[in-house]
Amino acid sequence: MIQVTPLVLTYNEAPNIRRTLEQLRWARDIVVVDSFSDDDTLRIVSSFPQVRVYQRKFDSHGRQWSFGLEETSISAEWVLALDSDYVLPDDFITEIETLEPTLDVSGYRASFIYCINGKRLRSGVYPPVTVLYRRTDASYTQDGHTHKLIIGGRIEKFQSPVLHDDRKPLSRWLQAQSRYTQLEARKLLSSDAGSLGWTDRVRCWRVVAPPAILIYCLIIRGGLLDGWAGFYYAFQRMLAELMLSLYLIDHDLRDK
Repeated sequence: MIQVTPLVLTYNEAPNIRRTLEQLRWARDIVVVDSFSDDDTLRIVSSFPQVRVYQRKFDSHGRQWSFGLEETSISAEWVLALDSDYVLPDDFITEIETLEPTLDVSGYRASFIYCINGKRLRSGVYPPVTVLYRRTDASYTQDGHTHKLIIGGRIEKFQSPVLHDDRKPLSRWLQAQSRYTQLEARKLLSSDAGSLGWTDRVRCWRVVAPPAILIYCLIIRGGLLDGWAGFYYAFQRMLAELMLSLYLIDHDLRDK
């Protein structure tokens, strides 16, 4: 098996972190970078003996991940970078254990199954993420409200998906979205249209993205069949796009 150190970022993740770490018991070394949580996160993390905790005041996702990668004495060749609401199914763990990467492979990208309070959705639109990479081939930079992982080699795909299962209160999600959408609006307003992907170009039209994502999640992706969890998720996605549109329109009105 390749040598892997999981790297996890936390801030007040008591509702999530135990489930994430339970599925990492196979790892000899786990690094948690905590942004000075004031809930039970650190108490839960300390119950896992293979975890090393570092605390750093949060300033941006890019810098936080860079700190974890470069300044926590990780020696393993491979790093498994996980948000604290990512849960690895057993099939995914087995796949890691059987990996035999060639020298030109620098990372592995995972798809996701989005969950609402443990219920797996067919309507999730969470994009694939490179979660496993060679430590010496990777670096981070900030990208809008989140980060971008830069890999200096070929990226393969995992066959098994990761579960995204955030069980923090809705109030936390609303607070986070207010910050995230402001950062995304700044990114869109400062970017040349030619450098944006098609989803960001649609967002720049202001009025299209909110109803489009609702229809996409409920009808095209089958969220209607997910019951109330499907509606909950679709409404979240629509609200996030609506908040972004409001920030863009607010900028337009103030700029006149």
